[in-house]
Amino acid sequence: MQREASATFTPVGHPAVAHGRIGVLLLNLGTPDATDYWSMRRYLKEFLSDRRVIEEPRWKWWPILNLIILTVRPGPKGRDYEQIWNKDRNEGPLKTITRSQAEKLATVLSETRRRKAGSTR
Repeated sequence: MQREASATFTPVGHPAVAHGRIGVLLLNLGTPDATDYWSMRRYLKEFLSDRRVIEEPRWKWWPILNLIILTVRPGPKGRDYEQIWNKDRNEGPLKTITRSQAEKLATVLSETRRRKAGSTR
């Protein structure tokens, strides 16, 4: 069976999709609150405890994370983050980049919406 060029391509049995609106989801896996030892430790613990990030079995990963990584890595990682930290906003670079992307995307979507509204009049 051949489809028309303007048809949307969805899997067989897929529910109907409303057209005409755009949705965008931006996300990141987090950023430390600061570059000091305890802020970095808290960030590393949350990030490296996520099963989507580390897929090792818990029984194997827990001692590595808590006895080695979270005692050794926060200091050096904090110094690394200090090099790239956004001092103007006092935030990690990923937070700055994500905010910038969201602002630019909002501008583009707003312009698109205005153009569409103007063309339907």
